[in-house]
Formats: sequence, structure tokens, C-alpha cells
Amino acid sequence: MGSSLEPRPLTFPTNQWTLDPTLTFLNHGSYGSVPRSVQEAQAEVRARMERDPVRFFKVDLERMLDEVRERIGGLVHCRASDIAPMPNATVALCTVLNNTKLGPGDEVLITDHEYMSIVNELERVCAATGARVVKAKVPFPIESPEQVTEAVLGAATPRTKIAFIAHITSATSLIFPVTAIVRGLMARGIEVCVDGAHTPGQIEVDVQGLAPTYYVGSFHKWLSCPKGSGFLYVRSDKQAGFRPHALSSRAHKVRPERALFLRDFDYVGTNDYSAMLCVPQAIDALRGMLPGGLTALYRSNHDLALKAREIVCRALGVSAPAPDAMIGSMVTIPLPEPAAEMMSRGTEYDDPLQDELIRRHRIVAPIWRLSADNRRVIRVSAHQYNTTEQFETLAQALLEELAREHPKRVSA
Repeated sequence: MGSSLEPRPLTFPTNQWTLDPTLTFLNHGSYGSVPRSVQEAQAEVRARMERDPVRFFKVDLERMLDEVRERIGGLVHCRASDIAPMPNATVALCTVLNNTKLGPGDEVLITDHEYMSIVNELERVCAATGARVVKAKVPFPIESPEQVTEAVLGAATPRTKIAFIAHITSATSLIFPVTAIVRGLMARGIEVCVDGAHTPGQIEVDVQGLAPTYYVGSFHKWLSCPKGSGFLYVRSDKQAGFRPHALSSRAHKVRPERALFLRDFDYVGTNDYSAMLCVPQAIDALRGMLPGGLTALYRSNHDLALKAREIVCRALGVSAPAPDAMIGSMVTIPLPEPAAEMMSRGTEYDDPLQDELIRRHRIVAPIWRLSADNRRVIRVSAHQYNTTEQFETLAQALLEELAREHPKRVSA
């Protein structure tokens, strides 16, 4: 871990964010936060839509989405024609799953670090098809990325039809070695969908180089785009017959000049497309935050996340649970268990400790339990509006609240 705890100067004006100034907001990873300039751009798109709704949906939308696709392709390094706009990664994952033919005896491979939305959807689909879910067990804390690769490839069988693998895990904040995993699985003829919900705006993404069957991502998180924006990459040889959940009133129209894959996902009924249409402005806003552009932003947020982990781990007296190279802009740290009487207490958020951090300290950081072993953890995000002083404040608040959870232990 790094050793410097000097406050990091803010180069992007904090007034460009509209977060509540009374909050210490350490949870960019859940829903993001949209810079003021991008909020203003979204308002302009909505105003344009309402000035002439018919022209907007009938004439302008398709062309505008093509421009967005080009910018997405440049960001994640893939062809614009292989991209479908999506409201978020959850819908994209479900779209992939519902375009995958499964039957009795087929297996779908995931890890026990996967986000619960795909787990929930898999339970529903497998109950209807007779397929079954296989979970590769990945340890946490973890010592090396090779442990992930070995666990995933070791869980694959000749019955594995498709694998859903997180690029960055949500609950444990780990960058998985997706290149090795994708190559290993596809060498066995297994389709792979990479869940990149947390990657755009957090780390460099090279979809073309990775070459999975599918790749999904959200833009409302680390790209700081308005909520309701994401994407789905579908490899060109899989696009025939790949359809959205719902077909619009335009789906039957024959247009030889435009691929059916693009037409299907251009327009899935009347909706507010303004979030999706602001992806270019979000990319530009992030790129302009530091002189070195996105590369400098990724490094700055990564370094700050490591400082946050150092501060909190030192306060709690625990070791870092993962190698630095497996960390992006957020970290997950194990927490002590609460006293028995705290376990049955009702909560407004996911854990009584999280409630108290917000109520008594105005600190926003998620605390939850890992699905694999029910371990209690806190996840801390780092972005350009955060400072090392805020993480020191978090560490002290944790010590105070953990002491209140165990008053007898402290007085002993």
C-alpha cells in the first residue's frame, strides 16, 4: 500500500458537483453523481425533445444515437455497429440471458462475487428451462488474480453453455483477470458475457482486444452520466436473431440500409432517451477533469482509493484484503461482526452501522454482507470530489460506531 496521507488537491472545482454539501459522500460506485455540466446538457436534450416530439423520435433520435455509439466505441474500443444502447447493465445482462437458448442439463457459470441481479434472473430462467447455475468459489480476502482464473476455469464443464463474469465485482471491488478467463473459457467453446457495470470511467476497457461474446456496462456509475444509460456489446456473428425484450411498433419495417440489430435497439418504444444521449458530454466532462485526460483520472482515483484503504485498514487493525493491482477506484474492507442484539435490529439501509454513519456522521458508504460467506464489509469509493481528510473522518466514525456496537468490549 502507499504511504503518503497528504491531502490531495482538488483540480476539478467541487461546485461542478451538486452533491449535498452536508454529506461525506463515499459511494460513487452505486449510483454515481452527475457533474453540473452534464445535467445541463441533459436538460437541453429534454427541451429539444419537448419542442418537437414527433421530429425528435421519428427523425433525430436514430442519428443522435449513432453519434453516441461512435463515442462509446471510442471509449471501450469496439465497433459502433456492435453496440446496443441500454438503460443499465442489469437490463443488458438480462437481454443476453434471454437470448441464450438453455435446456435441461445446461449449466450457466458465474462466481460467488457476481451481482445479485444476474443471480436473481438466472434463478428465474433456470427454473423455467431446467438449466442450472454453477458458482465458482473465489476467496475474499484474496492474494492474486490467478486464484480467480483457477476457480472459474476449474468450475467449467462440458455442460457449461455460457459464463457471466464480472470485470470489476460490485460487493468486493475486485478487478478480475477477464482476459485470461475469457480466453480460457472460449477455448473450450463456452460463450462469455463480461459484466462491466463498474468499468466505464473507472478503468481502461478494450472490448475488441478482450473479444468476449458479449460485454455490458453502465454509464451512470463511474462515467458520471445521468441514470438510465448503459450499453451492450454483441459480437457481430451473434447479432442475427438477437432481439430486445420488447419489439417496438417499427420492428416489422424493412430497411435494407440499416442492420436489424441496430433498428431493434435504436427504439424500444417511447422513453426518455436523454440520459443515453448525454454520454458524449459525460466522457468530455471526465476527460477534462485532469490535464492528462482519462488516463490521469483513472490513476488519480486509483491512488486515492488505495489511500482510503490504508487509512481505514490501519484504523481497524486489518490487512489489505486484495493486491493493489486488483483495485480500481473503490475498495472493500472486512468489518467486525456486531453484537448479537444488533443483528435483529431493523435498518433503513443494509446494516445498522450504515444507518448510524449517515444519521450521526452524515457519511454515505455502503455496508453489506457478502453472499458467499455472509461476511460483513464496507465499500468505499474515491472520486475527484473526495479528499484524504474525508477518509480519516470515516475511519474515526467507524471506530466510534463499532465501539458503540460493543460497549462491554471497550470497557473491559
